[in-house]
Amino acid sequence: MPEAFDAVDLIKSKRDHGELTTAEIHWLVDAYTRGYVADEQMSAWAMAVLLNGMTRREIRDLTIAMIASGERMSFADLGKPTVDKHSTGGVGDKITLPLVPLVASFGVAVPQLSGRGLGHTGGTLDKLESISGWRASLTTEELFAQLRDVGGAICAAGAGLVPADKKLYALRDITGTVEAIPLIASSIMSKKIAEGTGALVLDVKFGSGAFMRDIERARQLARTMVELGADAGVATSALLTDMNAPLGRAIGNANEVRESIEVLAGGGPEDVVELTLALAREMLRLVGQPDADVEHALRSGRAMDSWRALIRAQDGDPDAPLPRPRETHTVSASRDGVVSRQDALAFGIAAWRLGAGRARRQDPVLHAAGVDLHAKVGDTVAAGDPLFTLATDDPVRFERALDALDGAWDIADSAPERRPLVVERIG
Repeated sequence: MPEAFDAVDLIKSKRDHGELTTAEIHWLVDAYTRGYVADEQMSAWAMAVLLNGMTRREIRDLTIAMIASGERMSFADLGKPTVDKHSTGGVGDKITLPLVPLVASFGVAVPQLSGRGLGHTGGTLDKLESISGWRASLTTEELFAQLRDVGGAICAAGAGLVPADKKLYALRDITGTVEAIPLIASSIMSKKIAEGTGALVLDVKFGSGAFMRDIERARQLARTMVELGADAGVATSALLTDMNAPLGRAIGNANEVRESIEVLAGGGPEDVVELTLALAREMLRLVGQPDADVEHALRSGRAMDSWRALIRAQDGDPDAPLPRPRETHTVSASRDGVVSRQDALAFGIAAWRLGAGRARRQDPVLHAAGVDLHAKVGDTVAAGDPLFTLATDDPVRFERALDALDGAWDIADSAPERRPLVVERIG
């Protein structure tokens, strides 16, 4: 049977600012997934999308076509509302770890299908694998049972969900088309809609350590994804959050788990607590609990109980000691003053070079590697006070990490103007 369309025609149409029909988009995604459309052709089409954009209808059609390439999950029989969170990624962003058990402690199911890190942004699964025995893979039956019994699950997505996205995502990564908003939005939302959650909160970051440097582009991405969610019948909202400085004081894997546990114990850095609470309120608002006392759930230990149950359900030992590095190197302040800048991207790259991240998907991570900040932007320091500590198992890594941090922070005579962490809610 002959193919319905010709890939070259669709590439030319998008190259020349044309608008593809629903049938053309569905054919293109299907033909690429089954190997009829070649990588070279899909690369050319993706570049045309990057340069010329897509209409809202085209983006919706692309998202639906990608969902149709694989399985869809449904939590309709779970007997409780479902809500998920997605972050566009940042440096020190461990919010999923305290957030999922916190929201789950309110009788809500949180099916958090997470990924691994690549480059300077860390992966939630890599962080949790610092915990002795913890496993990322759950069968569908295990996932449903855990959501019923514990309320929250943080696990890897099954291979059957949105195979078109897996293929296209890998292609975008090596063809300079990662930044195309229609492709980002359809990639994220196809997975979340296929996952079957009833509500979704998006943490869309902007700034030096974020995927989107510019707040306007981050806002455009957030609006596009909120519209896609609404079109699919998923209650969706987004928070725009600042990622110019690292989030919290820990950047890595085991140290971010340690910091998350501090938050669940009622402590932890102010910014991590603020964002965890803001996202928890938003998630619970979307499932009909706008007055939920999330602060009390942290203070009372209820969220911690939920965390321990989640870790145990995935064969982890919540009481096991977390990995510690063999080698550390501390950088101190050269003068008195106030920390006025910490470039998130540079600190993320430093943690990556220390072994906390990976350059290729198959690379292992060093769970004890990373960076711990002793002072944050706005903190007063004296000459000789520690600013941050680098940690790794291999001291040879220190030099390249320090190179990444050259010029990455400033100490001034006065504190900078405090900028809000959560800038805006969309949806």
